[in-house]
Amino acid sequence: MLSWLHLAVVAWLFRYFRLIVNCISHWTFRPIPVPAHPTYTCDDVTIILPTIATGGDELEQTMRTCLRAEPHEMILVTVDSNFEALNKLANTINAKKIRVLSIREANKRRQMCRAIPEVTTKITMFVDDDVLWPPKVLQWMLAPFEDQKMGGVGTSQRLRRSSSMSIWNFLGAAYLERRNFDCSACLHIDGGLPCLSGRTVAYRSSILQDEAFTHGFTHEEWRTCQLNADDDNFITRWMYSHDWKIAMQYHKEAEVQTTLEDGPRYLNQCLRWVRSNWRSNLTSMFVERHYWTSQPWSTYSVLQTTITAWALPYDALIFFSCYQASADWSPEERKQLFIMLAVWTFLFSKTVKLWGHFFRYPVDIMFIPIYIAFGYFHGLIKLWGLFTLSETTWGSRDGADTDNRVRMIRLPRYGSDAPDGRKSETFEYPHEIMHGDQLPAYDQHPIGHTRALMTPMHYYD
Repeated sequence: MLSWLHLAVVAWLFRYFRLIVNCISHWTFRPIPVPAHPTYTCDDVTIILPTIATGGDELEQTMRTCLRAEPHEMILVTVDSNFEALNKLANTINAKKIRVLSIREANKRRQMCRAIPEVTTKITMFVDDDVLWPPKVLQWMLAPFEDQKMGGVGTSQRLRRSSSMSIWNFLGAAYLERRNFDCSACLHIDGGLPCLSGRTVAYRSSILQDEAFTHGFTHEEWRTCQLNADDDNFITRWMYSHDWKIAMQYHKEAEVQTTLEDGPRYLNQCLRWVRSNWRSNLTSMFVERHYWTSQPWSTYSVLQTTITAWALPYDALIFFSCYQASADWSPEERKQLFIMLAVWTFLFSKTVKLWGHFFRYPVDIMFIPIYIAFGYFHGLIKLWGLFTLSETTWGSRDGADTDNRVRMIRLPRYGSDAPDGRKSETFEYPHEIMHGDQLPAYDQHPIGHTRALMTPMHYYD
């Protein structure tokens, strides 16, 4: 019969063994150094920047810091209604280095697919419209590609610190810190990680321009729907399922800065991330399944925690089982046990991933109690995300949900006469009044005819 002591030990080890190992792995992780004579240079890189912004300082700063790294080209992909405004901005910044393309509906996967066939360089980089690059980031991101089996490379990320740090800003910064920690730790052990973030990421162009990838990327399904969200999760899983390696350059010179919501809308961001994690991690574990053998540590340390990691009930279980197991101990022994357990739980396990942040910004230590409380509250967000996996709304950015209906489209049943929802209603126009570059929300070409995505498009230099 399982005693309370056995339950306490098993629960503690299952929850914290991975933390101890990941701490050692993260602290000993080293990025791949920049070679003295690199095979790839900045001129081998094309940047693809999907955006729905019409301009503004944030987008302009992103473009300028990216161009400062001297890539071969930058391709902005926007919607038709924003094309003229972004073309003017591109001409103002650097007309010779920037192309502007557009599609009718805002959807990141479709915007990426519009630009990928236009790339002529060996490396393609995707960049969000709210990041700042350090000057030498390209050199560091190209270094891992010296390994011919390296398919994708990510960066470490930090929140762009505001002049007045709010609790929402701190929670966002903590999220990025934890992500850096988990990704570097898992990569160091078995080469796995849950997702290469699309904020700044590099891939071999040959992978992205492969017909099989294009077909898979434009035909992913989730349950009874066609999924057109979670683009970075799909690409990460594609890399692993096709035996490509992934690297993350956790180094100051490869550290991009980004922004997150500074206010209650941060909760909407958390909900979107949670839903994406549920969908992708369940797919990894129970549909693709090779992760259990190819990346056992990453599966245990990250992927399965989507199901098992519920902070409040798990902490309550550990404390209660320890309380029951120590019923026969002396009062002094029980006191020492719970002091050590509290110190471990609240002062070590819940803060260790943020030690680097606290070292840089000691004043943020005052947010620790709220951070711990939010960790427990996040369980409710996670639970709600599980019950609403068919939702793909952002809810945290103006205009981001205008075309939300094309992110997840219900498929007709097999043999049904119902219309195929994969074709967007806004594309039901006579062919003579449509622009040749406007594709349906999901290109339904067979796998051997994916190059239809390469139709001519606006080009200004």
